[in-house]
Amino acid sequence: MRALTLSLCFSTAVWAGTEKLSDELKPENAARLANTVDVIVQYKTPPTEANHQRMAARGATLTHAYTAIWGSVYHTSRESLSAIANDPDVLYVTPNRSLHAADQITDGTVHSDWANNTKGLKGRGIGVAIIDSGIVDLPDFYLGTTNRIVYSQSFLGSGTTAVDQFGHGTHVAGILAGNGNGTVYVGTAPEVNIINLRVLDQNGIGTDANVIAAIEEAISLRNKYNIKVINLSLGRPVYESASLDPLDKAVEAAWNAGIVVVVAAGNEGRNNTANTNGYGTIASPGNDPLVITVGCVKSHGTTTMNDDWIASYSSKGPTLYDHYVKPDVVVPGNLIVSTLPPGLTLSNAYPANRVTGNFFTLSGTSMATPVVSGAAAMAFLYDSKIAPDAVKAIIMQTASKTNFPTSSVAIDPVTGISYTSYYDIFTVGAGELNIEAADSVTSIPTGSAASPSVAYNPTTGAVTLQGIGGANVIWGSNVIWGTNVIWGTSTVLANNVIWGTNAVWSSSSMAGFQVIWGTNVIWGTSSADATESSPLSINGEQ
Repeated sequence: MRALTLSLCFSTAVWAGTEKLSDELKPENAARLANTVDVIVQYKTPPTEANHQRMAARGATLTHAYTAIWGSVYHTSRESLSAIANDPDVLYVTPNRSLHAADQITDGTVHSDWANNTKGLKGRGIGVAIIDSGIVDLPDFYLGTTNRIVYSQSFLGSGTTAVDQFGHGTHVAGILAGNGNGTVYVGTAPEVNIINLRVLDQNGIGTDANVIAAIEEAISLRNKYNIKVINLSLGRPVYESASLDPLDKAVEAAWNAGIVVVVAAGNEGRNNTANTNGYGTIASPGNDPLVITVGCVKSHGTTTMNDDWIASYSSKGPTLYDHYVKPDVVVPGNLIVSTLPPGLTLSNAYPANRVTGNFFTLSGTSMATPVVSGAAAMAFLYDSKIAPDAVKAIIMQTASKTNFPTSSVAIDPVTGISYTSYYDIFTVGAGELNIEAADSVTSIPTGSAASPSVAYNPTTGAVTLQGIGGANVIWGSNVIWGTNVIWGTSTVLANNVIWGTNAVWSSSSMAGFQVIWGTNVIWGTSSADATESSPLSINGEQ
């Protein structure tokens, strides 16, 4: 019946050339669209005024023209989508999608306290752009009498403030850059300068267009404020290859401009919607091969890594469509105390999470991400011109890989449901961040640090890492993993600890590889999208 209705509303001729439209905009899904829609149009070359005029002739109104990516945002009717896609200069068209937001214990675990106190590395002079829900101006963000929030801008529309209304951005800023304000809750890099770019509203909701505009602004301000790092503790489901996703295009533009981009993996590790036990749930733009994608472990209230377990909600790879190995690294992010004053949305909704004064407890990969951003900022104190790929390679090379068990079980404190996690490359990446070990690196790596993809051979049962040769500095046989972790230079064998009978890939738990690697689940052309990520875990895991 729906197909008949669509055929009456939209003729075949109108919908010609729809291969340039994302799935949500294609004719079979047109009934779900509003009469008008905001779309991000990517061009094959930088768009010109002539392009905008042609779009205007088709009824599309330009609302923002980007410079960081070859694309623009238009407001148009759904009837105009085919004409837009049929423009020979157009590469791909997507809707302006909605996205969400993703302590002393953390500092001691990853050894940022060692970097601060022993080495005196606190990030002074380095700019970090926090693209989030805004930041409240607190004493924690000062150096003496100097406010380290050196720039603020809202991308939520004319007349909106860059001051945080939700609470998430302020919490992230405290983890990254809080000075403690006389408490023990000191951030990873407590003297960095903060560039506050607000893209999420009072409920933690934003759009692709806002985030891309904020990334573009960070690139344009990079020299003025010495911006070396962008922190993105947010994300949304993956709808297409990273090579077409406009969010991925934007983070790659920042990376290629010399800015390290650090992104939350997402909080969907418990999501079994596609019968994958949370695998394949990395959010965008954490699915991009260039950026540093961060998963979350729980420290169990200690400063040693030996008892750190993966948080069961931490999203797992490989990525949808491209099958990139993600996350890249994991960091404590469970039950983290940081800045979040009373009176904001999260403060009001979860009063039991108040610790004292302006300090509040939250959990999630959002909380793990700024720890890595702080570590990345410190790298530029050693070498102001170090390449983002080198920073990523050093972080992954020196990550701790020996402290994890084969598996662990977490029990949700609210529901009582138990979740079993396995410590493979799609769960913990290269291991747990170790800033002290990173300081011992004597040779700066060169070359690409793009995360590799994986391919499964159903005949041999082997999962092979792709693209680890040549200039790639991360995934060589003796760089990141070594033989006792990957079990070989390029192939993950089906009978080892990662893929063996005790893991989720075995026939006893999920009928072998059929679910993950089948053509009709998450890897095929008719893939089911991952459920939208929750912004953060309020209660965390015990």
